[in-house]
Amino acid sequence: MQNNPDKILIESVKRLLRRDATTRLRKIARKTHAADLSSVFHSLSIPNQRRLFNLIDEIEIKGEIFSNVDEDTFLNIIEEITLDEMVEILDLMPKDDVADLLGHLPVEKSDAVLEMMKKEGSEEVEGLLHYGDDTAGGIMVPDFIALREDITAREAIESLQEEHLDVEMPFYLYVVDSNGKLIGVSSLRQLVVVPPNTPLRDFMTTDVFAVKTDMDQEEVAKIVARYDILAVPVVDDTNQLMGIVTVDDVIDIIREEATEDILKMVGAGEEFVETKSIFKNIKMRMPWLFASCIGGIVASFIIGYFQSSLSKLAYLAAFIPVIMGMGGNIGVQSATITVRGLATGRLAIRDIWSVVFKQLVVGMILGLFYGLVVGTVAQLKYTRGLFAMSVALAVFSSMTLAALAGSLVPMTLAKINVDPAIASGPFVTTAIDIISVTFYFFIATTLLGI
Repeated sequence: MQNNPDKILIESVKRLLRRDATTRLRKIARKTHAADLSSVFHSLSIPNQRRLFNLIDEIEIKGEIFSNVDEDTFLNIIEEITLDEMVEILDLMPKDDVADLLGHLPVEKSDAVLEMMKKEGSEEVEGLLHYGDDTAGGIMVPDFIALREDITAREAIESLQEEHLDVEMPFYLYVVDSNGKLIGVSSLRQLVVVPPNTPLRDFMTTDVFAVKTDMDQEEVAKIVARYDILAVPVVDDTNQLMGIVTVDDVIDIIREEATEDILKMVGAGEEFVETKSIFKNIKMRMPWLFASCIGGIVASFIIGYFQSSLSKLAYLAAFIPVIMGMGGNIGVQSATITVRGLATGRLAIRDIWSVVFKQLVVGMILGLFYGLVVGTVAQLKYTRGLFAMSVALAVFSSMTLAALAGSLVPMTLAKINVDPAIASGPFVTTAIDIISVTFYFFIATTLLGI
């Protein structure tokens, strides 16, 4: 939900675009923060996105727009700008952001951009493109402060003032040996409070939290969050310092990973599709819904198998939605708790049996309670003791097995290195629906002798 200032800004820009109030739009573009301006693009049509972008005068703001908008909006905007203008914008942007954007372009266009960029910048970007998009190497910033251990605090400060003015986020000063291998780190605060003639080796911290270039970005985010650091150094297999991942990128990673998990858990793919075209929206959601469709067909065949029982006792059908619904809900609850626990590191794969047992007990207790509630309702409505018992046992079985599946499936998938988030989508809920219907009719036909 948009907050009020965002809504006012979006409506104002839309109104001015309709009136073709170019001067007012340029003024808004100059005075509005780039992050706020970027949010406006998501609400505009493609032609208006291009019109608004062309009204922005400052190259730096255009670069921030590129960094903040989604992939589709970026591709829409660059359709009508020249290659020269695009290169001019990209040259002023952080190199990790440039690498991300070039990854969205066709290879031919990406290569053309790299050839036109300044040599130093293009080399850094090409280096980043060699790493996977979701790895520490792919998201790291190649600009950092690295100095030798034998220089003094005074020399380090002079180096910062003369040679490292363009470093994007100078949170820490990294200390390397003669081969460029990471051996320590110092905060800027430490640097300015020690006597000027003190060598870096005397006050640097040697216990450095570093990550490898191939580490998954989600694990990088966990390290930054756990140790409350503003940046984490990225090293290769020989401990050579290659770059840093800063806290602003970590915030983006956490948001992206959480969004991805939520979308997977409801069976809506892995990307936020509401800003995409109708065709892409359908294409991404159709496979997940197909699983639900197959599950529903299987459940219908199971119900059809017990058609003779239903024809004798039609009221058996009255409680099918309740039993399936209660099982589905507790299954999704257990799966969500498990998946999120694994994602945040609160649950470990080695705890699989304790986690599963806990969710099983919870499912049994809740199943017993709601089995008695629903069974009582069945007894009051139909005054048939065995039928009420069948309903109560079906609710108990459904909720118990659903809680078991909701925790066991994600933990098992995580153990075999498969994303557990997919477990709480249509796959778990569909399986639970089938199990619930099967158990209900099996119990009912057995107890009622039909």
